[in-house]
Amino acid sequence: MSALTDQTVLLTGASGGIGMALCEALVKAGARVLAVGRNEQKLRELAAQHPFGKVLWVKADLASPDGPAQVVAAAERVQPTPSIVVMAHAQSAFNLFEDQSPEMLQQLVQVNLQAPMMLVHGLLPLLKRHANASVVAIGSTFGSLAFPGFAAYSATKFGLRGLMEGLAREYGDSALRFQYLSPRATRTAFNSPQVEAMNREMKVSQDDPADVAAQLVDAIVRGDRRMQIGWPEKLFARLNGALPGLVDRNLIAQLPIVRRHARS
Repeated sequence: MSALTDQTVLLTGASGGIGMALCEALVKAGARVLAVGRNEQKLRELAAQHPFGKVLWVKADLASPDGPAQVVAAAERVQPTPSIVVMAHAQSAFNLFEDQSPEMLQQLVQVNLQAPMMLVHGLLPLLKRHANASVVAIGSTFGSLAFPGFAAYSATKFGLRGLMEGLAREYGDSALRFQYLSPRATRTAFNSPQVEAMNREMKVSQDDPADVAAQLVDAIVRGDRRMQIGWPEKLFARLNGALPGLVDRNLIAQLPIVRRHARS
């Protein structure tokens, strides 16, 4: 029997590439999933792929200020209520910072940072009713290593990592766990054609979403506070903390490639 058997998991971003793979892996591990996403058709299809009642769904737009409250209300209606929250939603943006509109910057902060903060804040009373509960943020390598062309996106992921690290320490003497788990580049529609072209030119490895989901579910079960998937991403994330100047020089040398694809 899996540690997730009969647990209710609230999963945001469930209609996205990694989110759909995560839903599959969670159900396979015995969980019941409350899937949250913006695409109603994909959510309906996701629920239909699994035994009746294993995947419930709620349509909510976390780019909207009202989105988190809608998700919290849905979580309170489900019985048993979620004991695990997996935040896999995200807004991507590959542009040079000066080319991004104020509206895009505001949306990045709303989706990637403010929505997770409001979700966790609203769900805490519900989670604390359980003997054991977990909040899992699906982060990014760029939450530990800011990359040119992704400055604003990186800033929101750094903020998300800080939120989870702070909460893990704030609740460190309780049964409530906070986990920040970071995939590297993954083969999903999350990446724009420009990002895909840049990744090919820079020979960036990309993982299969099903493989990523399996690693994430294993980390959730283990209770890992932090995890970075992939090599050399794991090395570069650590180097950026210890020797940022070394990483600076490496990334600055690649600026011509980044600029060309960002403005293509």
